[in-house]
Amino acid sequence: MFENIEKCSLCSAPATHSFMNINGREYCRCDRCMATFLNSTHWLSPEEEYAQYQDHKNDLTDRGYRTFLSRLAHPLLKKLTPCRSGLDYGCGPGPVLADIFSEAGHTVSLFDPYFHPDQSKLDRTYDFITCTETIEHFHRPAEEFARFERMLRPGGWLGIMTCFQTEDGRFSSWHYRRDPTHVTFYRETTLRFIAAQFGWSCQIPVKDVALMQKPLNQSCRKETRIGAP
Repeated sequence: MFENIEKCSLCSAPATHSFMNINGREYCRCDRCMATFLNSTHWLSPEEEYAQYQDHKNDLTDRGYRTFLSRLAHPLLKKLTPCRSGLDYGCGPGPVLADIFSEAGHTVSLFDPYFHPDQSKLDRTYDFITCTETIEHFHRPAEEFARFERMLRPGGWLGIMTCFQTEDGRFSSWHYRRDPTHVTFYRETTLRFIAAQFGWSCQIPVKDVALMQKPLNQSCRKETRIGAP
């Protein structure tokens, strides 16, 4: 029988259980939202994380990287009316995605805790927020998604791209798990759970991409909030 460990950092379920131990690294599972977490004792320090992120290649001229990001950009662009205001949250050192949206006529602000740490960008509201290859780094995902809810205008879109976790039998060998900066892993059902807690709609237009929309009518929002017991 699995041992109950700590409160879920995504949905605040009273306890997660031990899911898998891989080479001394403990992973936990929440049976409420189905998220999987790396135990916090194995998190990298901020200095170690920064060193890892500096190795990421986000070149504006890299066609392959632009094609990769277009998997989120293209379906989200179809949802937006002209001249919208957006935020690329967790943009990294090279704001390639922001460039794609700017080329389409939208205005995009940048935020990244290491490379574009202007906190004033988090005090504004936006018509859309993009978050590509970022939510798997969240140490406190409930706080991050609550921040998105505050920053999204009514009718606004949140575009997420992350590798969805699927078969548990493949978890130990999964390339995504082996990145030492990845600490939270989401199933499709996890992302739909998050959307439901805020009363957002959730679409999965292509593999590993979720588009969530905040309702125009604020009275439609559910009273339940992510992180509530």
